[in-house]
Amino acid sequence: MAKLVVSILSSLDNYCAGPDGRLDMLPMGEAFDAHNLELLRNADTLLFGAVTFPMFEAYWPNVDRTPTNDPVQREIAERVDAARKVIASDTLVLAKTSPWAGTEVVSRTRVHARIAELKTQAGGDLLIFGSRILFNDLLAHGFVDEFHLLVGNVVLGEGVRTFEPGLSAPFKLLGQRQLAGSDIAALHYDCRAH
Repeated sequence: MAKLVVSILSSLDNYCAGPDGRLDMLPMGEAFDAHNLELLRNADTLLFGAVTFPMFEAYWPNVDRTPTNDPVQREIAERVDAARKVIASDTLVLAKTSPWAGTEVVSRTRVHARIAELKTQAGGDLLIFGSRILFNDLLAHGFVDEFHLLVGNVVLGEGVRTFEPGLSAPFKLLGQRQLAGSDIAALHYDCRAH
């Protein structure tokens, strides 16, 4: 049975984006990319919300994949491109010219059933990067198996909250570490603990 794994970068004060959804206020970089690549190596399906998917679609297909480019960025781009991609959205329509035009779009009312189906299939993990609305819903309904909370060394003061108010979900700490070469704390949780 496949696991559903979530990874999110958050500020110390529980914001996964700054005002207007800005991400440039969070400490992304080489350590962040290396962590994401670790998770991608165990995944074969990526799950997205309607906000995160367009960001991935605009960036990863355009990464230079020649041997002279950063090998981590190159491998992430290759793995993201090769993975099955599923979007939970009632409004997103993929352009026919999209490099990922074959991505499956699932309505919000059907997403729980579709994820339950995907989890029963053999294969790698189901992985969510960001997609705050989607992962909060899945946490609330017991679909998330593991959670990687990356805590950046910043206080944003305002922005987009990582966790929805009122969310109640079990978390058991499996591991903690500082991402190499950074001030990001990586907290790894089991969400199936009761």
